[in-house]
Amino acid sequence: MRKRPNFLLFVTDQHRADHLSCAGHPDVRTPHIDQLAADGCRFTDFHVATPICQPNRASLMTGRMPSAHGVQMNGRELSTGELTFVETLRAAGYRTSLVGKSHLQNITAAPPPWPRPSERLPDDARRAHPGRYGQEVAGRWASDPSFDLDLPYYGFEQVTLTIGHADEQQGHWRRWLQAQRPDADQLIGPEHAEPTPEWALGRLRQAWRTRVPEALYPTAYIADRSCEALTRLAREDAPFFLQCSFPDPHHPFTPPGRYWDLYDPSKVTLPPTFHADLVDPPPPVAWLRAQRERDANFRPGHGAFACTEQEAREALALNHGSLACIDDAVGRVMACLRALDLERDTVVLFTSDHGELLGDRGLMFKGGLHYAPLTRVPFIWRDPGLTAGGTTIDALAQTTDIAPTVLVRAGLQPANGMHGRSLQPVLLGEAASVRDTLLIEEESQRSDFGLNQRLRLRTLRDHHHRYTVYDGQPWGELYDLQADPLELHNRWNDEGARKLRGELAERLARAMLANADCSPYPTASA
Repeated sequence: MRKRPNFLLFVTDQHRADHLSCAGHPDVRTPHIDQLAADGCRFTDFHVATPICQPNRASLMTGRMPSAHGVQMNGRELSTGELTFVETLRAAGYRTSLVGKSHLQNITAAPPPWPRPSERLPDDARRAHPGRYGQEVAGRWASDPSFDLDLPYYGFEQVTLTIGHADEQQGHWRRWLQAQRPDADQLIGPEHAEPTPEWALGRLRQAWRTRVPEALYPTAYIADRSCEALTRLAREDAPFFLQCSFPDPHHPFTPPGRYWDLYDPSKVTLPPTFHADLVDPPPPVAWLRAQRERDANFRPGHGAFACTEQEAREALALNHGSLACIDDAVGRVMACLRALDLERDTVVLFTSDHGELLGDRGLMFKGGLHYAPLTRVPFIWRDPGLTAGGTTIDALAQTTDIAPTVLVRAGLQPANGMHGRSLQPVLLGEAASVRDTLLIEEESQRSDFGLNQRLRLRTLRDHHHRYTVYDGQPWGELYDLQADPLELHNRWNDEGARKLRGELAERLARAMLANADCSPYPTASA
């Protein structure tokens, strides 16, 4: 391998860690991603900084917790004053490209649910850093054919952008599709989909059988443009960083062509917790289940909801189909890497921005809960010049660790203020772990679950326990992960766990202190 390696980062959207065949899932088949794991290291206890799209993508780029970089919820844009690790690579001579989803800035111009106009104060304490924001708003791309990004974009010199989900995405993909097919707009969306009246998720507008052909679907487009980027980068002497970012398998589910019915909903395996009895479940779960009993048709336009078995089966089947589509795309990009003789000189990473419930506890989607299916995501590090293949690592690790690990592998120093830790000692077998605990944050604009205030929660997680507190609430969650790995028995109100609760509360406070912002450095002693 060359002295300074190339990097190829694959990112999926809303992808649980256990939904890979190399992770032991009984149904999912992902042979190309499995090969990455067979040739590299797969982390089995890798979690997000927050289980929300925009904030965790900002944490991926900065190596910082949401409370530090400021993107604590969807609808806040990453400040141009934040340093991304891609900018550091570029400053060191790397060529940098992004193909696919970014979501570092807002993708809609819809008004936020919080604060309400009557609650809004005249001024914010933090002023926006100078820069151009709103560059990913889908409507602006749709209404103005000349609308585009300012480059470099958070360190990426070249960007081929997709915005949104399903077959309704905007950005460069939609413009390309319209150039390929004059009838492009008649192929897109539930109103133009092939009829599937038997699908319950179709009636909820959370799944439809798209008329966009496989070869024109965003996943194929991202793979094709990634191969083009690799071909261009291979002609240059400088090392490169390429991010290949798929917007699937996030709902609404629209796997194209043969991927739609690759899995039969009646034959997929339900999560083991779907029908499980929960001991003292937290009020959000109890509220969702009770709401389903009160109103069988209750389905929010956002966030988690209690689903039927049919809805869960359909979502799982279409999720698996979307993953098969992504896996084939990964295989094509890796074949291109090999054909260009770049494989030995390129570190390949695979991860996701957050997980999904997909029937876990009889619930669907995400929001306001920190169960492992939501916080634990895949992470694979394939590095021919550093590690042996086929290694499984159970060390605690987190999305924020990716930035410093890449920088250290490139021979560069992480930035002051990064909360992530380089995983290189673990990858080299020099250390069993680089951390004993994880802090997971979440802030929401919404007051879900019948609560009278917006959701704010913090979680401490280690190999033994998961401890979660909710702002302004007397209740919380405490699970013994050794005795109860599926998190079915909440011990928050267990008298026998009172001492343990106190100990974990102190550890959470210390973790929050350790993750406080220490950037920038002072410029004088006083």
